[in-house]
Amino acid sequence: MKFICDTERCIDCMGCVTSCKNENETPWGVNRRRVVTIGDGEPGEKSISVACMHCTDAPCMAVCPVDCFYHTEDGVVLHDKDMCIGCGYCYYACPFGAPQFPQTGAFNHRGKMDKCTFCAGGPEPDTSADEFRKYGRNRLAEGKLPVCAEQCGTKALLGGDANVIAEIYKHRVETRGYGPELWGWDLAYNPGKRGSITNKGDGPRENQVPNDTQNKPGKLPT
Repeated sequence: MKFICDTERCIDCMGCVTSCKNENETPWGVNRRRVVTIGDGEPGEKSISVACMHCTDAPCMAVCPVDCFYHTEDGVVLHDKDMCIGCGYCYYACPFGAPQFPQTGAFNHRGKMDKCTFCAGGPEPDTSADEFRKYGRNRLAEGKLPVCAEQCGTKALLGGDANVIAEIYKHRVETRGYGPELWGWDLAYNPGKRGSITNKGDGPRENQVPNDTQNKPGKLPT
């Protein structure tokens, strides 16, 4: 299981952040997911939704002195709060800043770390009261996707099987042709003409022409 955030679709609406906090009832000051703006206020600025990326070779797992982090069968990185000592090593090791302290204060008042669970709960029995109290809702056990991905209004945030979401993202990139030029007047109001999305094999769409500025394209990918 993996997350992918499509920066060409993310509009910084914070829907993923709000839905995650509401669904899992996380403590005050803890946001398991946040939206980061890259190049804020500059031409071509992008927003990206960031949480635990559930790494295959997770650095948080490597530095934990009590080995409270573990992989599930689905590849989700979870941690056992009963084993966690709140040392904060995982916070400094994670490149995404996913593990967080549930409260501020002196070192001996930090408590247990908290992080994104991919809505997969924890080591307690699935959908139990103890699991919800410590880790939030176990949506995977209910046959659902993480709430942040489900609530994303533009479907910028994808969560699920790594092969499936990678194929979806690959299709998006191929459809765009030049990356940022997905939406535009030509695509919306000239269906059926040369270059439309339905006219396969007849050259590029009009909004794929490199010098076409109808969508004000940013820097094109290499």
